[in-house]
Amino acid sequence: MSSTQAPVFEYTAITETCGLLDRSDRGKLALTGADAKSFLQGQVSNDVEALVSGSGCFATFLTPKGKMLGDLRILDVGDELLLDTERIALQELFNMIRRFSIGYDAELHKRTRERGLLSLIGPASGSVAGASELLASPEHANAALMVGGVGARAIRTDVGIDLLCDSAVTESLRAAVVESGAVPVSDEVAEVLRVERGRPRYGVDLDDTVIPQEAGLNERAVSFTKGCYVGQETVARLYYRGKPNRHLRGLRLAGPVDRGAEIRFGDRIVGRVGSAVVSPRFGPIALALVRREAPVGSEVTVDPGISAQVAELPFEAA
Repeated sequence: MSSTQAPVFEYTAITETCGLLDRSDRGKLALTGADAKSFLQGQVSNDVEALVSGSGCFATFLTPKGKMLGDLRILDVGDELLLDTERIALQELFNMIRRFSIGYDAELHKRTRERGLLSLIGPASGSVAGASELLASPEHANAALMVGGVGARAIRTDVGIDLLCDSAVTESLRAAVVESGAVPVSDEVAEVLRVERGRPRYGVDLDDTVIPQEAGLNERAVSFTKGCYVGQETVARLYYRGKPNRHLRGLRLAGPVDRGAEIRFGDRIVGRVGSAVVSPRFGPIALALVRREAPVGSEVTVDPGISAQVAELPFEAA
């Protein structure tokens, strides 16, 4: 997949006003029952038991050796926990819950087809959704509301507000937010903003060879004060005693590159390109897991001979 070029008018919408992207294809599940939190607490990397109604968190679920099987958003909505994940990780999440919830009062519900998900991206997303106060809340804060007469749950994201609704009213909700000023945008332009902000995507930048600390996810997705969970030993040992062999980094590129292209530091291969885009603000940029031999500031070469500089994330103006 080649670097993605963002249409300028769509990029302007997501950075200055409000863009609209339909993400209904994300994998969605729900957990109910008295043991829903205690069960999930032992399976994922963040502190689920600390959640209260209207809050949420981001977490990873891991192999016993601490490698990522996926990541997910967990929302406490009072009567259930809502889970959503990249579609590529949905089956692993479903299998994990079904396999290990035996003996717990925790019931699993499929919601992928039953719920629509619209993302409002940009500084005006709060006013478009009628939830401006939510923009002052932490990421994953959520509340039920009406948007143009359509019921939805508004969820604070790092770039705006997501709206979760019954699938039957997704088109009505879409029409309501467009009427309020949202501009439909493509996946490609949303990807540009994600890369600029240095947020890796499972299935694109991350896979089942990656430990959360390598991906820069400890602060967002890992609790070091909660009890035991699957994969904790490796994650904790690396955090307290070790140094990752690689880190998620940005690449400032001299030209567009393809995902999967080899990154060379001298004669040594130090990584492969993950997400690659062409930003209206920064030009060609990419995310990559880069070995520590090539620290921030290093000059590297990306096949087929494109020069690049290893950069901190998120990307910032030079």
